[in-house]
Amino acid sequence: MNSQLAGTIAIVTGASSGIGAATARSLARHGASVAVVARRKDRLDTLVSDIEAAGGTALAIEADITDRAQAEQAVATVADHFGRLDILINNAGLMLLGPIVGADVEEWERMIAVNQNGLLYMTNAALPHLLKAAKDELREVADIVNISSIAGRQAWANYGVYNMTKFGVNGFTEALRQEVTKKHVRVGVLEPGAVDTELVSHNNDTIKDELAASDAIPEPLQPGDIADSIAFMVTRPRRSSIAELWAMPTSQA
Repeated sequence: MNSQLAGTIAIVTGASSGIGAATARSLARHGASVAVVARRKDRLDTLVSDIEAAGGTALAIEADITDRAQAEQAVATVADHFGRLDILINNAGLMLLGPIVGADVEEWERMIAVNQNGLLYMTNAALPHLLKAAKDELREVADIVNISSIAGRQAWANYGVYNMTKFGVNGFTEALRQEVTKKHVRVGVLEPGAVDTELVSHNNDTIKDELAASDAIPEPLQPGDIADSIAFMVTRPRRSSIAELWAMPTSQA
């Protein structure tokens, strides 16, 4: 446990597994009190217990951030409970792959709801608190990190709508950065390549078989690798803002 983020309050969405859970643990080790947000309350409770057992402070918030009211309530709950908000990690994401022709449009809607709408709702609700924290003498800076993907930089067949959502996250992040960074709310995007998480498991069996049969990446990143990158971004000195970080497995072209 170190004290780089001592006194700060962070929200991590999609925290019930993978990158979100690893990030919550990492920020807690850096001294932040962490609110973990997701739909799977049992997993959140386990994560909170783990963080507390390691000497940290955490709060579980069960919420579906694709519902604007629930997203707004999640942020309000954190602000009421801890009295402030310093860091927002928009990590929740969904990747459903397949051809555009003949696609299940409901899958498109689910991706847009999680990857874009949920991020927008959380950011909109958090910004007043973050702008306030940036004026506070504790750090005089606040942070938003949006988790995008290499799919926000490069498009592939069968990734069409996932590509669209992540390209959109990149564009929104850059526009917001230009609006608020001079007010010392730092806004950055992190674009991972292949990470060993549950993300692929949400696809149907046909897609999973096709992915398994394709050129596998022998050593994907681990969630902790991305968590380390996020921690790096939010622990920079006030003068330093990381606008974009692209994190790839060494074995991925």
